[in-house]
Amino acid sequence: MPDLFHPLRPVMRRPRARRLGLALSLGAALLGGLPLAATAQSAPPTAPYAEAQRLIATGELALARQRLEQWLQERPTDPQARLLLGVVLANQGDADGARQVYESLTQTYPELPEPYNNLAVLHAAQGRLPEARAALESALRFNPDYATAHRNLGDVYARLALGHWQRALALQPDSPGLGERSRALRDLLGADAPR
Repeated sequence: MPDLFHPLRPVMRRPRARRLGLALSLGAALLGGLPLAATAQSAPPTAPYAEAQRLIATGELALARQRLEQWLQERPTDPQARLLLGVVLANQGDADGARQVYESLTQTYPELPEPYNNLAVLHAAQGRLPEARAALESALRFNPDYATAHRNLGDVYARLALGHWQRALALQPDSPGLGERSRALRDLLGADAPR
């Protein structure tokens, strides 16, 4: 988890997501994209973000979840706390709970790219690459400069390409150069590449 606190690209990865090379965003800079009123209302100085991120980084997920849920009882619309709760749920193996949190965030704060990125990671981990692509394209519509979403979209496109190349090889095994391309991309993608 060395990339955890990189500005605007804070990353938390689930074990399967790590193998896929897709990054879950923690959203340390999440509030920067909100209207001023929402920022003032949702980020009081005693917000538990730093503590939650520390607890996530040290694997104390149950305690991080408890702190975030306590905070959200009084501030249910806090986008950063909700995003962090989604990360905790994903890391606890509750993909459905994390998905619900991220989908809710995309409805409440559609301009925030991080929930779309994290939805994409969940979709990709479940092999739903078209849904992952759509979520990442949504993230980039709202923030065309979001590097994590660009990186993840590239990974999704590479996996989609490999799937098509493998299908083409199955249909036409003597296709010139396609076997080499397919092997090179599979090697680049690593052990979790589609076979």
